[in-house]
Amino acid sequence: MFTVLTRQPCEQAGLKALYRTPAIIALVVLLVSVVVLVSITLIQIHKQEVLPPGLKYGIVLDAGSSRTTVYVYQWPAEKENNTGVVSQTFKCSVKGSGISSYGKNPQDIPKAFEECMQKVKEQVPTHLHRSTRIHLGATAGMRLLRLQNETAANEVLASIQSYFKSQPFDFRGAQIISGQEEGVYGWITANYLMGKFLEKNLWRMWVHPHGVETTGALDLGGASTQISFVAGEKVELNTSDITQVSLYGYTYALYTHSFQCYGRNEAEKRFLAMLLQNSTTKTYLANPCYPRDYSTNFTMGHLFDSLCTVNQRPANYNPDNIITFEGTGDPSLCREKVASIFDFKTCHDRETCSSDGVYQPKVKGPFVAFAGFYYTASALNLSGSFSLDTFNSSTWNFCSQNWSQLPLLLPKFDEVYARSYCFSANYIYHLFVNGYKFTEDTWSRIHFKKEVGNSSIAWSLGYMLSLTNQIPAESPLIHLPVQPPVFVGILALFTAAALLCLAFLAYLCLVSRKKRHSEHAFDHAVDSE
Repeated sequence: MFTVLTRQPCEQAGLKALYRTPAIIALVVLLVSVVVLVSITLIQIHKQEVLPPGLKYGIVLDAGSSRTTVYVYQWPAEKENNTGVVSQTFKCSVKGSGISSYGKNPQDIPKAFEECMQKVKEQVPTHLHRSTRIHLGATAGMRLLRLQNETAANEVLASIQSYFKSQPFDFRGAQIISGQEEGVYGWITANYLMGKFLEKNLWRMWVHPHGVETTGALDLGGASTQISFVAGEKVELNTSDITQVSLYGYTYALYTHSFQCYGRNEAEKRFLAMLLQNSTTKTYLANPCYPRDYSTNFTMGHLFDSLCTVNQRPANYNPDNIITFEGTGDPSLCREKVASIFDFKTCHDRETCSSDGVYQPKVKGPFVAFAGFYYTASALNLSGSFSLDTFNSSTWNFCSQNWSQLPLLLPKFDEVYARSYCFSANYIYHLFVNGYKFTEDTWSRIHFKKEVGNSSIAWSLGYMLSLTNQIPAESPLIHLPVQPPVFVGILALFTAAALLCLAFLAYLCLVSRKKRHSEHAFDHAVDSE
């Protein structure tokens, strides 16, 4: 009896020590596993970083009547109210004249594009080439060629299609855009660049500016000119020149009209043809808009090969005949003669009529005049906004110069443009004052601009903005603190450890209960003895 009583405490102490150590270890491992599981889950949920899905690129070729310009645009892959926030990153002027001049040799077009396209490939990341869309939009030059020779126009477009299909980009076609589209896209560009659609608030978020007045757009190309502005409430909504434009969640009722054959080059051809019509001599003519001491020769083919002048061909038309124009530098006579290329009489002095009987609501708000309008004003040493009197005096002064003085006045001298700036300035006067009905007061609200920031004011940016409505936006990328495979592995490891510890502790608990039950039975047997 004494022997049994002295051994029992020793055995109990040994057993407790034996079970206590694994239990403590299991509890520690269990707690650590739970802490790790909770911590990594919270970190993964609350410390994740939402990243923008990167940039997208788009390429637009502005195939004008006198030249082709390649623009590269980029925008965030997520979009603001279904329209991309687009910026211009690169611009390249294709050497040579416009694509409409290749009507007789369309196979030569790819050679002209090659130099610019090599530069474009360097601007767009290689891994994005296949997903970068490229569009070519042809304007008035090709519109005229299609009217004059549809087969030639189709061959030019087919040559372009063939060339760009061999390029690494996602070519979406070459199309001839309408004059109205050209006007709308130019208006979109001007207002976008001048912050009329979007601005950044204090939190660096893009928002629609409150109460901002949109800007009208005046565009002058080689073969056509466009006017576009948001019409007032009292307009003839049934006219085809009123169109609805939706951008960034807002809709605008826009008046836009394109005047075919009123681009700078075609208007001047019509002017020269008019001088020939009204002259008694048909080979040597005085031109009051050319500078004094300047003369140049043109073939009849050059003047009358256009659809804009075909009706002015003389009876003895011979495309090879040479006509000499001698400049007289007469500002007053130049202004008087230039008025004759417009048809203001059909408007019968109506306020809502511009030229050629075309309906136009009264101009309102600020305007931006770009492209050919800007270059002409720049030649007169004018830019930004200025009064009508300032424009008239600058025009008079420029038109009074002789040819030898022009290289000293012009920062960049080019004979073809220099000889024609006097004509262009008087053309602008009649178009704006007698056509669009700008007054001395409203003229000062016209801003002559080439670009805003680093982006050119051209219809191509508006075209790109419009196209981004059709390009699907990408979802934002979520950057996790722990990569998913690692996260899953850690979860599995520590969950398994926690479960094993729980199972082991449950086993120890069960063994401990059985042991206590056995000891209780043993003690009861000893007591009974």
